[in-house]
Amino acid sequence: MTTARDTQRPAFVALGGGHGLSGTLGALRRVTDRLTAVVTVADDGGSSGRLRGELDVLPPGDLRMALSALCDDSDWGRTWRDVLQHRFTSSGDLDQHAVGNLLIVALWELLGDTVDGLDWVGRLLGARGRVLPMAAVPLDIEADVRRPDGTLDLVRGQSHVAVARDPIEAVRLLPERPPARPEAVAAVEDADWVVLGPGSWYTSVIPHLLVPDLADALHRTRARKVLVLNLQADAETAGMGPCEHLDALRAHAPDLRVDAVIADPGSVDDVDELEERTRAAGGRLLLRQVRRGDGTPRHDALRLAAAISDVVEGYLGDVGGARGMAG
Repeated sequence: MTTARDTQRPAFVALGGGHGLSGTLGALRRVTDRLTAVVTVADDGGSSGRLRGELDVLPPGDLRMALSALCDDSDWGRTWRDVLQHRFTSSGDLDQHAVGNLLIVALWELLGDTVDGLDWVGRLLGARGRVLPMAAVPLDIEADVRRPDGTLDLVRGQSHVAVARDPIEAVRLLPERPPARPEAVAAVEDADWVVLGPGSWYTSVIPHLLVPDLADALHRTRARKVLVLNLQADAETAGMGPCEHLDALRAHAPDLRVDAVIADPGSVDDVDELEERTRAAGGRLLLRQVRRGDGTPRHDALRLAAAISDVVEGYLGDVGGARGMAG
């Protein structure tokens, strides 16, 4: 018997923040019309940090970027996306504030609820999906950073951890056990697929695993988990390759099963080692060219969408091995 759910496209939840999450959403909107972004809320720099400090609100910047990535592909949607992303340039207090940040915070004040405010912005954009904060309160990130002389240094604040450059051994959230937004927990529980990455590993990807209710939902959900690896290391992961990225994720969530890992072959030095690490996490490795053709270290939306589709097709019914996948 075929049910209504069987005829629907799969429900995806994407976890992350910043440009990495925006890239994932640009790909996933080509795969499904049932899409939810769960966004980190630890930014303490720039326009978001100023609004957070002055008004005691969630930092809106990463939420704004996710909404912009989901805008309707029409003159209306693209115009309002550009309005949200527009930054003022002045010699006064408005300098470098993003219009969308101000709009989001204004709606929060008027409506008294962060999710309602984001939903209203989504309707303005004709967003093809929903955007939710991962936690109900603003978060801070602190990291244990190993300095060249061997000492362990405590670095606090997302904007400082993101430029750490020396090896990060662990990250934590403050408050230590923050409350998750129940809508984010429900989205993960109801999903068919959850996608983590790419993005700033310690400040955008791993923090989702440190919110207890969200982490519990990730372990409990029937959804399969897909990890999209970065194309290259950034300041906070300097010297780390794909295997080390996977190791860092598992160090912070050792019991989390990862069903599939997507990596660009041009970013992988040792395929056998990465395949072994992926199997140890419970998953299959998919090597696909997913970077842009212009050589920039950014994921191409169409190529990433095709890779994610290959993962989904490879797991349908769990019949045989995944086509084009190792394992």
